[in-house]
Amino acid sequence: MRKMNMYNVKRFGKSALLHASIYVLAFITIVPFIWMILTSFKDMGDIFAYPPKWLPEKIQWNNYVRAFEAAPFGRYYLNSLFVASVVTLGQLITCSMAAYAFARLKFWGRDVLFYIFLGTMMIPYQVTMIPSFMVLYWLGWIDSYQAMIVPGLASAFGTFLLRQFFMTIPRELEEAAYIDGCSKFRVLWQIILPLSKPALATLAIFTFMGTFNDFIWALIVVNSEHLRTVQLGLAVFRDRYITDWDLLMAGSVMATMPILMVFFFAQKYFIKGITLSGIKG
Repeated sequence: MRKMNMYNVKRFGKSALLHASIYVLAFITIVPFIWMILTSFKDMGDIFAYPPKWLPEKIQWNNYVRAFEAAPFGRYYLNSLFVASVVTLGQLITCSMAAYAFARLKFWGRDVLFYIFLGTMMIPYQVTMIPSFMVLYWLGWIDSYQAMIVPGLASAFGTFLLRQFFMTIPRELEEAAYIDGCSKFRVLWQIILPLSKPALATLAIFTFMGTFNDFIWALIVVNSEHLRTVQLGLAVFRDRYITDWDLLMAGSVMATMPILMVFFFAQKYFIKGITLSGIKG
């Protein structure tokens, strides 16, 4: 009985230590976000006060109004949402078809081609940036929606993620569908994809976040103000000698809202997709 009590005490201690560590890490992660939100309601005096103040002396609600008045953020939001949504939809289509081919179809050199395709993930983004720009320049797509959308319509990571998930689906379901006369496309559309909602939601969240928050590529290919995204719009508040931190933080809070909403509505599938996508190689 005494050994059993000691075992329970040790087990409780390990569990408490684990949970305490998780809470500490979660707190460290969320502190910058909380500071950003609180700073968005401060004036410049409170922002540069020493010692730093967590809470503003007077809540400056007009920071958000001034941020929208300083630049056409409504247009920037529409551009970001449009580009991120189209790229996300495009990746779901192209990556699901490529992943199904690599996971289920049998053709010569399939595995070698997949490993070569997967190896492109090791190439730094900065290496392919200039060649991609030159291709778009030759096509005459610089300073257009095509320049921001087309290069992101396919993804090696998305193909790998969906392939790993597709390989966990029992083949018996597909074989039964083939017996009933289904084509490969119909099997993908009516059997594989409905069973792959967690993986699709995971890819959608990653793609939407990456595209919506992209700054470098939009900065390179966009020249016109009416094509600017939210991330480019936030640069309006940064000058050579001074930065409007109150407006910048207000704009940053507004820029994170779509990401949080997407994750909030898809978090169940996202967590399940992360858990199951790497079960079978």
